[in-house]
Amino acid sequence: MSTKERYSWKNGPAKIKQHSLAKHQILRSYLSAYFQTLVPDGQPRDEFKLTLVDGFAGGGLYVHEDTKELIKGSPLILLEAEKEADFKINQNRAKPVRLDITHFFIESESATCAFLRDVLIKEGYQNRFGNSIHILNNRFQDKAKDIIDFIKRKSPRNGRSIFILDQFGYSEVPTSLVRQILSTLPGAEVILTFAVDSILTFADQKNFDNALNKAEIPNFLKERSFQEIKDNDAHWRLYIQSGLYASLVRACQARYFTPFFIRNKGGHGDYWLIHLSQHYRARDVMAAVHWKNWNYFIHYGGAGLDMFNMLGYDPSFDRQFTGQGHLGFEFDDVARKASIEALMKEIPKFIYACEEGVSYEALFSSTCNGTPAYSSIYQEALGQLCLQKEIEIVGTDGSIRRSGNNIKLSDRIVAPSQRQLFSLDF
Repeated sequence: MSTKERYSWKNGPAKIKQHSLAKHQILRSYLSAYFQTLVPDGQPRDEFKLTLVDGFAGGGLYVHEDTKELIKGSPLILLEAEKEADFKINQNRAKPVRLDITHFFIESESATCAFLRDVLIKEGYQNRFGNSIHILNNRFQDKAKDIIDFIKRKSPRNGRSIFILDQFGYSEVPTSLVRQILSTLPGAEVILTFAVDSILTFADQKNFDNALNKAEIPNFLKERSFQEIKDNDAHWRLYIQSGLYASLVRACQARYFTPFFIRNKGGHGDYWLIHLSQHYRARDVMAAVHWKNWNYFIHYGGAGLDMFNMLGYDPSFDRQFTGQGHLGFEFDDVARKASIEALMKEIPKFIYACEEGVSYEALFSSTCNGTPAYSSIYQEALGQLCLQKEIEIVGTDGSIRRSGNNIKLSDRIVAPSQRQLFSLDF
């Protein structure tokens, strides 16, 4: 999405640039992984309930600015993900799982909403209008409470839902609204677009303060002013971005989140695609998607457990750290190796600080927000630590795991027995 110009469907499909397609690819990949995680093969189940909310749906169809190819928008991506999930989940089941999925497509512009309706009719979805597909010509902010109430009635136990909030700019989804979603619906996830460049590119002190107020983000600069940092710090943009991100996710009060930026050809993220949830499994699935689609993403922190605290971006750190070049840490093979090495240095410190050790679930859930790594990388690092006898992994039955590949959430990670005896003798 451009930070300067809104999409328009007045004269047909809106034009879209290549780097703006990143969120479409991530959305497809995440929905595929989401269904595989929650409805795995072989698990008996009669029904799966889910509500998908596209809060800024647009017209449903774009044209590529360069190739002129027609590109499907998020409403069609969501509906096609439902079809794909239905096929994959039920292809080998004697008794199929019924997918009870409700879609809300919300669009504030009347002409765009009408265009979307026509697109969905041409795609054959008209018979679902008013039943499992709801097209609303409203602002998302004005319909959010009604939709939350609908989800609570439909899924009273967990409120399972995904909110795709591809807002224009940064102020149409204030942090209080995200908090309301996540606190009311324990199974909800939010995928939020935040156009950071629209705050920073032309900002002065007054505009910056106004932007924070509109987005309901607490000021994070403490004694320093925006103008002072901009005037005196050569890397002010990255410094402000990191603090802005940290303050944003804290204000949303999500327990789990992904701090990764969409990058453009210039090397800096002009918008963020932020995933927020209340469960570490959801965060892990999204982190794996980031690695799978590594060419779209970048972050400016470290490879290990202290990433979140290192988002301040230190240029000297950039030049010295393996896997982080002039653009920052990238999600490629070099970065994976750097993450494994960093975890191997930091996990033992975490384990040795706990006399009884910690479960794998506790280790992962308490540290995953601070690292770009996901469970596969954790397991590889743990496996290598086992081989080097830096740790031991003990099952609930007392058995010792020889690798991290099949580690269970309940397995306990402890200092090796030799180290414990040495410590006692010492």
